[in-house]
Amino acid sequence: MLLAMALGTSTTNPPPGLWSGQVLHFACLALLLAALVLAWTMLGRPFPIAFWTAAAFPVLHQIFVWLTWRLELRSSAISKTIGFGGYLAAFFVLFGGRFISLAVLAWLDRGSLNLDPVSQAVITTTLALPGIYAMYSVQRYFGMARAAGADHFEEQYRHMPLVNEGIFRFTSNGMYLYAFLLFWAIAVGFNSAAAIVVAAFSHAYIGVHFFATEKPDMDFLYTSKIADRAPTQSD
Repeated sequence: MLLAMALGTSTTNPPPGLWSGQVLHFACLALLLAALVLAWTMLGRPFPIAFWTAAAFPVLHQIFVWLTWRLELRSSAISKTIGFGGYLAAFFVLFGGRFISLAVLAWLDRGSLNLDPVSQAVITTTLALPGIYAMYSVQRYFGMARAAGADHFEEQYRHMPLVNEGIFRFTSNGMYLYAFLLFWAIAVGFNSAAAIVVAAFSHAYIGVHFFATEKPDMDFLYTSKIADRAPTQSD
């Protein structure tokens, strides 16, 4: 999860509805896809299968997360069917697919960005280092299961303390703000204009996920503790 303030839950409000926040989600997705089509066309429509596969993985991943989280919060439907383990397996297949499909596109389209080798190396390193540190911090201090949304499934995760080590010393948005720089690093590392476009789409779309899906869920799961900590908690 983006936010690591699992210190208590609200028992007075019902969980968000399946469609809560999703008008925003799909309106923003439509705009982002329109921009993606325009950018792809301006690039000369390179590698259509690879390009749209790389673009599809973020959409499939985030729609999967929206549906599973909301169904779990409202009826424990996922726990009763595929279970938390099944959810995690599907989550990380889709998450890994984002990186793999982007890398394939970047390799096919390599050289199209026309960066000189020195600029390419400097920019790739600048993007990769905070991204790698963010992923390390998530694994080391937060845990991948928790990052994938374990607090939607298991009560114990909602009582874990605020994480303020690693990248989380600087921001509670370490996963979304910095780990996603790895997509940009892949694109620049292969010198690929098409991959840059998909990386930008993916990074923007995760912001949509936060406001449309994750924030309403967090407001339900942690309302009381967020209110208690509001005077001192800095995002």
